[in-house]
Amino acid sequence: MQEHSLFKIFTDRLNKLGASYMITGSVASIIYGEPRLTHDIDIVITMPVTLIENFKFLFPANEFYFPPIEVIKNEILRNSRGHCNIIHHQSGFKADIYFSGNNDFQHWALSHVRSIDFEGDKIPIAPIEYVIIKKLEFYREGNAQKHLNDISAMLQNSKDSIDNKLLMDYILVFGLEKEWQLCLLL
Repeated sequence: MQEHSLFKIFTDRLNKLGASYMITGSVASIIYGEPRLTHDIDIVITMPVTLIENFKFLFPANEFYFPPIEVIKNEILRNSRGHCNIIHHQSGFKADIYFSGNNDFQHWALSHVRSIDFEGDKIPIAPIEYVIIKKLEFYREGNAQKHLNDISAMLQNSKDSIDNKLLMDYILVFGLEKEWQLCLLL
């Protein structure tokens, strides 16, 4: 199964849910930057507790690992960093699902998604500024060079899409000046 088809395993289902979501992480950085291998798709979603049953229904147990409903409910109700994984049994491909909670930055990004055509479907991609900021944060947390490489590719291939003032404002807000300087050295 081709990697782009693996993305659709999740996006096709989420498009039926009726909740706001966006693709971020390595898949978004591939769209804005350069192709590379990834083993998962990162998705931020705003979902009321009332949609949990519908959410679970879209990922049947014979095809997916899906956490217990009580876990999903607890993660949705967290103020920040609510998270779960959904895993496709046949391929092993994983979706990291992040619930938006009370995170203003995620709510900003969700209200500024870029809709792209992907194999005949419209899918929401996080704004490039959001993807860069999150990559800088992940680099700060784990020093994984892939995050800086992803940012460098986005800066080279999508520089005209970046609101530089907005990006710099967020870099200052999140205290990411040191990490940003490392990107500029690549």
